[in-house]
Amino acid sequence: MSTTLTEIARLKIMVVDDDATFRDRLVAALSARRLSARGSGSPAEALEAAGQFRPDRVVVDLRMPGGSGIDLISDLLQFDPEMEIVVLTSYGSIATALEALRRGAVDYLTKPADADQILAAFDRAGETTPPLSAPPQSAPSLARVEWEHIQRVLTDCGGNISQAARVLGIHRRSLQRKLSKYPPFP
Repeated sequence: MSTTLTEIARLKIMVVDDDATFRDRLVAALSARRLSARGSGSPAEALEAAGQFRPDRVVVDLRMPGGSGIDLISDLLQFDPEMEIVVLTSYGSIATALEALRRGAVDYLTKPADADQILAAFDRAGETTPPLSAPPQSAPSLARVEWEHIQRVLTDCGGNISQAARVLGIHRRSLQRKLSKYPPFP
């Protein structure tokens, strides 16, 4: 369902990201599109602001000091179950994307994403996805598949690196080195 200009003027959107520069630029870009936009720098600040601001839509960073964007999804939806949430991250993986959607996010985007891409993600909410039998446009690299598998196992182990290393059959330090690297490009 596409959003009309008059509907956009009434929408309130909150950006939750610990990167102040990115957050402020995104809030300014959304405000320029006639949205009532507000930023929060942490999950605790976001919960406090959500109680006062009552946003219709929220953009949540995945990794922040003081809490996870994944955990924040459930907390925000307690304020308003109709709230639409898009997760935005530099550390995208299949495991975290599935967990975000399972918790109630409407979409999951990787950075860099601009205001138009984020608004398009909200507009796509509820639309059906293409059939799974369609051939992929390009296959992910082997390094990317390995990184996503490690992220899935780590998520299944509740973030316990030692346990994930045992499950993966590699040394804990080797796993820590792999986790310290940025995710490979698809």
